[in-house]
Amino acid sequence: MQTKTASVMAGNPSTNKSLYRLIRFMVHDAMIAIDLPDGTRTLILREIEMDRAKKNARADRVYGYSDFTPASGLSGDRETAAAQSTTECLRRNGITNVIGDRTLPLIYVDEMQAAGISVELDIDMGVTDRRVKDEEEVAHLRRAQQVTEEVIRMACETVANSVADDNGILQVEGNPLTSERLRTMVDTFLLERNFFNPPCIVAGGSDGGDCHELGSGVLRTGEPVIIDIFPLDKSSMYNGDCTRTVVHGEIPEEIQKMHAAVVAAKEAAILVTKAGETGEVVHLETIRVLLEHGYQEGLPKESDPTTFCSMPHGTGHGIGLDVHEPPLLDRNGAVLLSGDVVTIEPGLYSHALGGVRVEDMVLVTENGCENFNTLPEGLKWC
Repeated sequence: MQTKTASVMAGNPSTNKSLYRLIRFMVHDAMIAIDLPDGTRTLILREIEMDRAKKNARADRVYGYSDFTPASGLSGDRETAAAQSTTECLRRNGITNVIGDRTLPLIYVDEMQAAGISVELDIDMGVTDRRVKDEEEVAHLRRAQQVTEEVIRMACETVANSVADDNGILQVEGNPLTSERLRTMVDTFLLERNFFNPPCIVAGGSDGGDCHELGSGVLRTGEPVIIDIFPLDKSSMYNGDCTRTVVHGEIPEEIQKMHAAVVAAKEAAILVTKAGETGEVVHLETIRVLLEHGYQEGLPKESDPTTFCSMPHGTGHGIGLDVHEPPLLDRNGAVLLSGDVVTIEPGLYSHALGGVRVEDMVLVTENGCENFNTLPEGLKWC
């Protein structure tokens, strides 16, 4: 019997971003994309979505589940019915072998195997191709980062232009400025621009000594505030991601030194970011600069938190439909591809003093990278 192979991606595109990228069409139920040996793509989804899909989805043919009803009928369970319909479509097209990506649900594999269709995994399917952003995706990311910069500026200027009371607590319009209050201001700003904002980081003082601490409580003069915002553009489904650090009032000398080291490390990392270089090389360049400035790498290894200041995380990550995507800019980081969009975000953290992080988003090219950011990098925002 001659082997006929098809590629299959299946799932809910609202959570399976690789499937969404392939089809560029959003529904909130099971959707299946089948690339047949003749080079055409068949899309199977709920019947009520078919008209929209025929107009907008990247597919040659669009069908409903019921168009591929097996002799035994379709289950009343929608997920099971989707898997049954997919298998029947494959059977009618004479498919004997399926290549699936790492997200292919087991229920589909089980139905296919029960019908005598073999299934094999392509570990890079939906990963490597997704890394290389096309022109449409780059435009979406530029737009997302532009709005992210706007809200970063608003947040940093709010801190910088607040008034400190006699206890050093920042006040806005007569009320204390807290991490929670500023986070709500960020949420509102983004909601008005059709962006969804997961809980962002507004970490002042010692909270900023933990790189992923969201931050809570009042913000104070003379302390660094890390503001890291990574919102989703609901119109395009692509994400922004930017970090700046702001200090109200007098900037402590050690915070100035930390900031200078972080900015220098970011510049050095950007200079070596290009297609053909590895994420590890970019990260090691970041670490080299921080070590030269007298700081350390990794989690605290000594008992005295007043003297330990380090960068415990990687230099950055890919970004697109998810905030965190391959490749990583870290040890064992993959070879960068032209079309990767990555963040460059060195930081230094001290539980005694707080943290400093500065983050840009760049497009990797053959000869270097293009920085999407235009915001200032400094600690003063007024």
